[in-house]
Amino acid sequence: MNFKDAVVLITGANRGLGKALAQAALAAGARKVYAGARNPAAVTLAGVTPIKIDVTNAADIAAAVQAIPDLTILINNAGIFSGSSVAGPEALASVRAELDTNFYGPMSLSLAFAPTLQRNGGGAIVNILSALSWITIPSSGTYSISKAAAWALTNGLRADLHAQNTQVLAAHMGYMDTDMTGGVDAPKSAPADIAHAIVTALEAGEDEVLTDDTARQVKQGFTIPRSAYLGEPRAA
Repeated sequence: MNFKDAVVLITGANRGLGKALAQAALAAGARKVYAGARNPAAVTLAGVTPIKIDVTNAADIAAAVQAIPDLTILINNAGIFSGSSVAGPEALASVRAELDTNFYGPMSLSLAFAPTLQRNGGGAIVNILSALSWITIPSSGTYSISKAAAWALTNGLRADLHAQNTQVLAAHMGYMDTDMTGGVDAPKSAPADIAHAIVTALEAGEDEVLTDDTARQVKQGFTIPRSAYLGEPRAA
């Protein structure tokens, strides 16, 4: 799927990876880039069209479908991170909120725009996932639940939308240097580098892109006898 002359919608495009993706789409020759945000006034990037989208709001999604009948690339980027463990005191509230934004949001947008993409030749959907789709650490347990669900959603969409020629790209990465991870003390990638990897993979026709060393190492670890997702072994 080429970005040249494409019409692109990116959710959560007012900052972080979303903003970097909007810049990358413009640089790749997109004809129009819609920058979705809960508050469109927060979108400051020149050359894009701000559009109000709270991915948990059905009315916002319906309005976006009406506003962008020529969409060819949907990038489900908006996400939240609570920093809650699975057994923490706020776990249930945290996972409900994260599922609403990180899973139900992309699912709702993808289903709503699928007929539009079909009418426009198939197009593409990009779901921004995470290496934490595959492993769980104490500070991200509920977030990992939401991203694992979004990974399964992505694989299901790829299968179900194959007949209408819609490319569905799963993008995995480790921590990025964004506001969301401001309190995380760990190596972080630059959003611009991740965005470039995603654009390159989509244009190459890929179905999955491991955008940094963290994602590649976690995926490679699936082949060892005790993969990282199993956690530390119990004491004998």
